[in-house]
Amino acid sequence: MARKILQTIIDERPVDHGIRRSLSFRLGEDGASVPAILQLPPPPQRAPAVLLLHGWSSHKEQMASTLGRALLAHGIASLAIDLPLHGERSDANVLRGSFDPIALVREYRAALSEGELALRYLSAHPAVDPGRIAMAGYSLGSYITLAIAAREPVVKAVILAAGGDLPHESPFTRLLRPFADPISAVKRLSGRPLLMVHGRHDRTIRAEQAERLFAAAGEPKTMQWWDAGHYLPEAAVAGAAAWLEDRLATMQSTQSTQSTPSNSGRAP
Repeated sequence: MARKILQTIIDERPVDHGIRRSLSFRLGEDGASVPAILQLPPPPQRAPAVLLLHGWSSHKEQMASTLGRALLAHGIASLAIDLPLHGERSDANVLRGSFDPIALVREYRAALSEGELALRYLSAHPAVDPGRIAMAGYSLGSYITLAIAAREPVVKAVILAAGGDLPHESPFTRLLRPFADPISAVKRLSGRPLLMVHGRHDRTIRAEQAERLFAAAGEPKTMQWWDAGHYLPEAAVAGAAAWLEDRLATMQSTQSTQSTPSNSGRAP
């Protein structure tokens, strides 16, 4: 029997166009707790939803307050999570660059598992339309997004911001390529819409890396270039939200067959 997803709601407050809920969720009583921010448009209609994954040294609040807020204005729900070693689970040594590559691979695999669990959480949520779920990732989050979307058909559309292929010159590329190959993953999107948003002057994930990944992707695909570096302007965020609304609006709504996540407690 599949284990239940348990959630703990920490707080909830109204925001423009909906509500913002801080929570954590985990798989069963012994699962690792994943901190998250869920933003929902007003009921009664079930909303399309997007799983948001942040970049290296960032956190869920960054994604929730930028793309998550823009999506809410379009009637789209979002779930932003803290990846392992980040946000509420921050590890200062790792974020400063002091890490064991083998341990980092282990945490990367944990991020994949937690991202897949987050998709299950969204699919089971009574306010979410499970037939219209997408993913969006920034930088590091774009690599994880692509790896998950490639093997999870519940993901109907993908946004990659400041993402691309692995760098040819990196000493970690040979270590990562066997299980985290963006080129292989993007080919497995199987006709699902892809938007890539990138800065022409990005020195972290360079333009040629983005170009290689985009060239490998099948249709339908869209590339938006911005006169920016690794940090994209608000107009890029707004454009991505509008693009996603157009794609999800044409998809057929479905009803969930999964159970609602169980509450395990609420903070005072």
